[in-house]
Amino acid sequence: MRIPNRQDPIAYSMLRIAYVLLLLSFLASCAAEPASAPAFPTFVLITQDPNASPTSTPFQPSTGLVGTSVWTWTPIPPPADTLTATETAPFIPPPTLTNTPASPTPESAPPANSEPFLTNYLLYATLDFDHHALYVNETIRYYNATGANLSDIVLSVQPNRYPGAFLLDSISQDNTALTHYTLGDQRLMLHLPQPLAAGAATTLNILFTIDIPAKGSGLFGYDFNQINLVDWYPFVVPYQNGWVLHDPTAFGEHLVYDASDIEVNLKTDSDVVIAAGAPAEPNGEWMRYRIYGARTFVFSASDEFLVAESAVGSTVLRSYYFDGHKAAAESILYSAAQAISIFEAKFAPYPYETLAIVEVDIHDGQEYDGLVFISSKFYGEYGGGAKNNLTTIGVHEIAHQWWFGLVGNDQTSQPWLDESLATYSENIFYEYNYPKYGDWWWGFRVDYFGPGGYVDSTASDHASYRSYVNATYLNGAHFIHDLRVLMGDNDFYPFLKDYAARYSRQRASSQDFFNVLREHTSEDLRYLIAEYFAGAY
Repeated sequence: MRIPNRQDPIAYSMLRIAYVLLLLSFLASCAAEPASAPAFPTFVLITQDPNASPTSTPFQPSTGLVGTSVWTWTPIPPPADTLTATETAPFIPPPTLTNTPASPTPESAPPANSEPFLTNYLLYATLDFDHHALYVNETIRYYNATGANLSDIVLSVQPNRYPGAFLLDSISQDNTALTHYTLGDQRLMLHLPQPLAAGAATTLNILFTIDIPAKGSGLFGYDFNQINLVDWYPFVVPYQNGWVLHDPTAFGEHLVYDASDIEVNLKTDSDVVIAAGAPAEPNGEWMRYRIYGARTFVFSASDEFLVAESAVGSTVLRSYYFDGHKAAAESILYSAAQAISIFEAKFAPYPYETLAIVEVDIHDGQEYDGLVFISSKFYGEYGGGAKNNLTTIGVHEIAHQWWFGLVGNDQTSQPWLDESLATYSENIFYEYNYPKYGDWWWGFRVDYFGPGGYVDSTASDHASYRSYVNATYLNGAHFIHDLRVLMGDNDFYPFLKDYAARYSRQRASSQDFFNVLREHTSEDLRYLIAEYFAGAY
């Protein structure tokens, strides 16, 4: 997630001078690479017409990749009823869903690494960009893999946290209207008429409208030229001795996700460009996005997006930016290709078909499956080279595609599992791409802020965001580095690969991390753990 950028004005003035000097040597510095670094696949930079019709070339994924197959279940087709806004909604009625197509018939088997009990989401959504409204027909196929009989199902409904934003039309279960439910703040609890037996499945259908609110300091909502829809649809929260839905906190993240298979069919105005975490393909009057084994599906919409496009291997990379920021957008696209290349070599294959990098008006950065948001401020500050917040924050969020997307965790109770690894992944990026920048990275991104505190602390353990970050992100990076030095690279990187493979599309705990770790080293870890952690592992 986020690491604050440097706030010291004198330091920034010095950096701006350095940026000017570095500008002339940018091309040469980009090529700097140690002899032992993996060779990067060649890629071509294309400045794309954002309104061009999608094509299957030149980046059509090869067969066998995650996401190249369709689902193996056929959800109940969306009802033929017209979905209209309520009388109190301050926007125009939406188009009808009368002609909404039925779910596609399966064409092939699911991906080889598809989990048999992943929750499936099928959504048809119409975005009224000018009036800031989204009209949604959602079908959820939920498999009860909890091991318990369930008398209720809990869904997260984050738009309901914004007054008047979430307008619920109807809910049904297995074609029967569901009238007993409780909706309050972020929680929608469905009281089932009959318990759902362990191992059984059920189909839920939800019709709702989002009156998209103005964006505050976060991501969700609209501003003058962009709409960001994150955590926008109801999703079933994990079940672990009860439903896991933490209360929001002043800082830090509170949502926990199971991996799921998601298909979103979207309609909007022809001049609106959609940045999404999955490839787009025509589906009649809709544009269809499919992503498999993902935590969530998000998208950003703007009628001012410009797009630069590239690829690394079969993975399509797109950088969505605003006028005046072309150089920065192409630079982060280049860094993304470098990051994916080294992280695939050191961690695991990239988990998705595409990566969208989206400029946005927030303070820092934020990760989602197949999509990362990066502060517009970093684009504006960009002066060339790789010594900047655009690169460091961008690489951090890209690393979360492995440490959050592929390997999930409870980001509220054990946030260090993804944040420490994502932060240290930045160091790995510089080590293999810009080996002379190592000391700069440690000083600029970590040690400048005075890291300290227990790595396994949570946001509620800290009085400030600064203190939380210093412990979980920055001291966490020092822990990972000291662990690597203690183990040696010959054991450290196989450990990371094994950890990523074992908990792919699952959620890992701190104990899981250390259990796998001990299988890869005979070193005594007690003193290192005692130095950095409050808990015993």
